[in-house]
Amino acid sequence: MTKTIYGKVHGKTIELAEELGVPEGQEVEIQIKVISKPGNKTGEGFLRTEGALADDPYWDDIMEEVHKERKNDSRRELPK
Repeated sequence: MTKTIYGKVHGKTIELAEELGVPEGQEVEIQIKVISKPGNKTGEGFLRTEGALADDPYWDDIMEEVHKERKNDSRRELPK
């Protein structure tokens, strides 16, 4: 069984946000992944995801289509 459960570190103890559902005394293997808190600087979130779609073969075509659609003049002429 593999399960993701969040918690907080207090010295050598990790306080879990929910019950594990594992019997008392059961041996387990723990992998730790540190979750960084979002910063307050503008654009920091974009920098953390930079390059996420670099290997997507369709992304360039999608963005080209968005660019073309934005260039279309969709304004209506006002009645006189």
